[in-house]
Amino acid sequence: MTDPVLAQLAALKNAPASALKAKWRTLFDTEPPPYNRRFLENRLAYRIQELAYGGLKKKTVERLRVLAKQYDGKPGERPKGRSLRLPIAGTRLIREWQGVEHSVTVRADDFEYQGRPYRSLSAIAREITGVRWNGWVFFGLKNHRGAA
Repeated sequence: MTDPVLAQLAALKNAPASALKAKWRTLFDTEPPPYNRRFLENRLAYRIQELAYGGLKKKTVERLRVLAKQYDGKPGERPKGRSLRLPIAGTRLIREWQGVEHSVTVRADDFEYQGRPYRSLSAIAREITGVRWNGWVFFGLKNHRGAA
């Protein structure tokens, strides 16, 4: 490795925790947080590259500030705007159930199934199956353990 940045990144994996903490103090001019080794390695790697190649563009930083303001609120308060986990409006969700194909269209604030608006995918899944379902699981947007 002739690139000093790559050499520094590779050295992080084999460095003892004390060396990682010392590197943190050098690069951030603060005490290292009490997080695990993996966090320290990842954050140090990012900082090394940031210093060598430059940070985020001003346009990106400004966009992040706007988003932070939009979603900044009190604990427990619902974020403003559309849920980030919803598919883009216009997306069609297709699910086959007992040999019949069912199509749902995602709209700005709700869903459309067979020409009727529904507030949730769970209501549509119940309409299709006759029993309660988690709509996100039924349409394959997340697995039964909750992972998206």
